Amino acid sequence: MGDYRGVNELQDPPPGASETPARAAAPEAGNPQGQQPVKPVIRAAAAKRANASVIGMIVALVLSIAAFLPVVLMNPTPKSGGYRPDVNVSAIAKNAEGVAGFTPVAPDTGDTFRPNYARWESGAGKGVPTWEVGYLTPKESFIGLVQTRQSNPTWLLQLTKNAPVTGTRNAGGRDWELRDTGKGEKSMVLDYRGTTVVLTGPAQLDEFSVLGAAVVKSLESNPAATVSPSATSAP
Repeated sequence: MGDYRGVNELQDPPPGASETPARAAAPEAGNPQGQQPVKPVIRAAAAKRANASVIGMIVALVLSIAAFLPVVLMNPTPKSGGYRPDVNVSAIAKNAEGVAGFTPVAPDTGDTFRPNYARWESGAGKGVPTWEVGYLTPKESFIGLVQTRQSNPTWLLQLTKNAPVTGTRNAGGRDWELRDTGKGEKSMVLDYRGTTVVLTGPAQLDEFSVLGAAVVKSLESNPAATVSPSATSAP
């Protein structure tokens, strides 16, 4: 019988017998030296200082808000109505009478129509001197009043935005010429006692009529002074 010991010595070792030490000796990926990762350590004193800084910032913010809050509460936000200028139309009209050559109209509208400007324009740019007053209507719209004794067709077309004549409307017992652009803007025109009065704006016609009636009443309140004796009509 032959000797089988040589064959036994060449047999493969049992599975896992020689691989385990190799794997154990291999270093972990990403850590060539096989060392454990080092976690940063914050000293207790440094951590205490950091916490103290954060707390200090919070306390300072609270104190700032507490100091600023009374100022805000003492100054409430203004109402939505906004600023309303105090315009004395009668007083400004009286001051303009000497240069106008006629008595500028100053309709008494009470508290319903609020004037936001009143002025005399010399006509240096437009060529026609005018008395002008702007009114905010009760329905929060606008009507501008313009009066002159030197009206002409070109000026009137420009003032009324080339709106065609669409009829007449009675206001204050007088028939006003109605001009309408069809885009919200409209005008009422009255030639009366030597001057031309034009009301124009986007307001509704019922508000035009109310303001127009007040204008007629103002014109008729002092007819002798409507046009000064020295005033002459424009050619």
